[in-house]
Amino acid sequence: MARLKTGTRLKSAVCNTQVMVVAAPDADVDCSCGGHPMIDAAATAPEGLSISPEAAKGTMLGKRYVDADGKLELLCIKAGAGSLAAGGVALVLKEAKPLPSSD
Repeated sequence: MARLKTGTRLKSAVCNTQVMVVAAPDADVDCSCGGHPMIDAAATAPEGLSISPEAAKGTMLGKRYVDADGKLELLCIKAGAGSLAAGGVALVLKEAKPLPSSD
């Protein structure tokens, strides 16, 4: 677990997924992708790891992923096969806010 800061770049240890932290809570967060903890974007991934089948839904480029509270928000900057989670709970795709009508 680590304390995340806005602007931090992380990458998956098991697939091509890379994310940037857009918003983070003031507490330690255990971010994972593909069932394994995410690592610093500059670090090298450990050998021999593979994506867990229950965490293989994938990530989409340019999409924002949030936790249930909306305190953690990650922007996908490189898509991959693993799905994102925080504290063992899957992150969901952030929905766009509807625009007001112009009537």
